[in-house]
Amino acid sequence: MKKLIAFLFVLLVILQYQLWIGDGGLRDLWKLHQEVKALKQENERLQERNAALNAEVLDLKQGLDAIEEHAREDLGMVKEGETFYQIVE
Repeated sequence: MKKLIAFLFVLLVILQYQLWIGDGGLRDLWKLHQEVKALKQENERLQERNAALNAEVLDLKQGLDAIEEHAREDLGMVKEGETFYQIVE
């Protein structure tokens, strides 16, 4: 009887180890949940970025105002007849 109880106890310890710490156990499951959460957040960020880029592309395709804004801000261009002033602090 004592051998049976000792055997069952050892078996229980082994199974608990596998459940909590072993490969595919709860520790690995928790890590996977954390990775999924991080990937979902990254996906949301990228979807917002894609939406902004799509809006910018549509704006550039449809109107000259966006092209003019891009030329002024990113390329430093000025309209004919305008004077460019650069203030250095």
